[in-house]
Amino acid sequence: MDEYKKKQALDYHSNGRPGKIEVISSKPTSTQRDLSLAYSPGVAEPCLEIAANTEDVYKYTAKGNLVAVISNGTAVLGLGNIGPEASKPVMEGKGVLFKIFADIDVFDIEIDTQDIDGFVSTVKAISPTFGGINLEDIKAPECFEIEKRLKAELQIPIMHDDQHGTAIITGSALLNALELSKKKIEEVRVVFNGAGASAISCARLYLQLGVSKENLLMCDSTGVIHAQREDLDEQKKFFARQTDARTLSDALKGADVFVGLSKGNIVSGDMIKSMAPKAIVFALANPDPEIPYNDAMAAREDIIMATGRSDFPNQVNNVLGFPFIFRGALDVRATCINEEMKLAAVYAIADLAKQPVPELVNMAYNQVNLEFGKDYIIPKPLDPRLITWVAPAVAQAAMDSGVARQPIADMEAYRDSLLKRMGNDNQLMDRLTNRAKTSPKRVVFAEADNYKILKAAQTLHNDGIATPILLGNKAKIKAICEEHRINLVDIEVIDPRSEAEDNRIQHFGELLYDKRKRRGLTLYEARQLMRSRNYFGAMLVHTGEADALISGLTLKYPDTVRPALQVIGTRENVCRVAGLYIIITKNGPVFFADTTVNINPNKQELIDITLVTAQAVSNLGITPKVALLSYSNFGSSEGEDAVKMREVAAYLHEHHPNLIVDGEIQANFAMNNQMLEEQFPFSHLVNNKVNTLIFPNLAAGNIAYKLMQELAGSEAIGPMLLGMKKPVHILQLGSSVREIVNMVTLAVVDAQAHH
Repeated sequence: MDEYKKKQALDYHSNGRPGKIEVISSKPTSTQRDLSLAYSPGVAEPCLEIAANTEDVYKYTAKGNLVAVISNGTAVLGLGNIGPEASKPVMEGKGVLFKIFADIDVFDIEIDTQDIDGFVSTVKAISPTFGGINLEDIKAPECFEIEKRLKAELQIPIMHDDQHGTAIITGSALLNALELSKKKIEEVRVVFNGAGASAISCARLYLQLGVSKENLLMCDSTGVIHAQREDLDEQKKFFARQTDARTLSDALKGADVFVGLSKGNIVSGDMIKSMAPKAIVFALANPDPEIPYNDAMAAREDIIMATGRSDFPNQVNNVLGFPFIFRGALDVRATCINEEMKLAAVYAIADLAKQPVPELVNMAYNQVNLEFGKDYIIPKPLDPRLITWVAPAVAQAAMDSGVARQPIADMEAYRDSLLKRMGNDNQLMDRLTNRAKTSPKRVVFAEADNYKILKAAQTLHNDGIATPILLGNKAKIKAICEEHRINLVDIEVIDPRSEAEDNRIQHFGELLYDKRKRRGLTLYEARQLMRSRNYFGAMLVHTGEADALISGLTLKYPDTVRPALQVIGTRENVCRVAGLYIIITKNGPVFFADTTVNINPNKQELIDITLVTAQAVSNLGITPKVALLSYSNFGSSEGEDAVKMREVAAYLHEHHPNLIVDGEIQANFAMNNQMLEEQFPFSHLVNNKVNTLIFPNLAAGNIAYKLMQELAGSEAIGPMLLGMKKPVHILQLGSSVREIVNMVTLAVVDAQAHH
């Protein structure tokens, strides 16, 4: 397993273009005129403007949305001092998180020095390039001095996330945990294990929140930091106390709060039992907490616990903070990230956890009703509200504390701009993957004698997304696995052509015969068909021995759909199945239907396609906003396709008034709300960002999604087969392993909805 994960990680970083980031132009560059404006001679004009007024650098360059992630590689993850080059993958990854969660651009910079003066002078020298600086993975105690000096000498937002990120998130968790346990912050006893940058920053923030310094004990690798010790640096001396406690076990007796920022498995159940009633335990070592979650919960039922892991409640994850803190700081052009801004983030994150949780978030984590309580004291990392909750709070604090050079006049308009900036549901696959993992389903692969399928099956099994069932020749599958070092331990393999399956073939044949005997199928033919993996796989789903079927990697589309329709059939009141593609764009997912099944659907068929598509989009936690596409707009043509789309819209308006839908409409007007409002202000789609496109025929839908894939570079996931009684999804010919994994993730979520 470790070898598999290692190879998977190395392949991810090395396949295709090495690394995880690239620089793209934000302006047109396709003509000589464009290039003459981008560079010489046109570039001279903004240069002269900036020379005359330095602040214009924010107007004419990317500085205002550009953060440097800077490290010297002296304290990387759990890897320690591995050097600047080895730290680069982590810094690139941090840049990716900035972009995904807050649309902030990043250059990662690795500095080859451990000298404080050299580090500070280097960062100062390059600072004119950036709107903000995120210091990362720099060891203590140097990191304290580096941040202090840079904040004093530069006039842009600077934050060492290793220090303040964890402090801010655990600060929010502490406030909410104390509220639930009905304890006063100034009275609680707090014990830290770990005295590095993160622990010291957490402790200092807790003091600001109201924890009494006399009630705080800190332990390092030697034991309790007490006043008699002579081996303490200045940072640790600040927390030295007069106490008889010498070990972590001593310190925890009667303590209300434990914060672990050290290493795994150093706290026992008995130590947890020795704490005060309604104890609060933040065991944040990764991947193994200071005490395993289940051990802590078994020790006593009254604790409120958080870890750094995503598979337990209350994950402390810095991504809840840093992207949105920098977003707010950049947007008011703050001169720093001060204590007021950090505290604003603490309170904003804490308050968000008390708000009603959107169904979107419940679905992402496969919860029925997440609500504020001991298992939900901080928001989930994939909560899309974080940017509109934390960034405005930070921006407001910057303005109130006098460090904002560009104040925001209308905070509500600012929140709206953040939503538009991030697009709609831009983290769809993250949420669906999370949701799939909460209740993995059994997925049949009809083409298991294929390297890509086997690789995807291993990934899905190891990541806990699905329980694969592989159909094919066992010897051939084994040979492929040995050749490519694929480990299929604990994954079921079935060969429908083997004698071992004769009894099941007989039974499945009889079931198919009962379904098709009045459609010209004999019992002998039914049993023979069951030797086909698509028929056999469909019957596994039909009988409940599996939850979903995946096929189509090497077969024509009709050869995969036909067995599924004959064995499983369509849902009640559905007379037409349809194919749905999800196109992942920068501004969120757009759903295309029908793209694979119906060649020239009539009015009633289009109504059915629209309704099953809208239901599928809703099942993914997204409100469908549907455009019925044509080559005309609202009666401008009387052609056959235009008329039928117009009639579909009229029917849906009358019989499904709660569905946001309109047409017939051209694609450009559907996707450009400003144009739509100017020309057709009466449309139901005005002020509704369209996310679902219904095409008048197969040619239009199929061509459109393939153009988006190839010309726009959008990722296409699908096709989902809509309208089936149980989940059956068809892969594109030649799908990649990533595309197979995405398709199966959708199938698992679909199966969860069916269940």
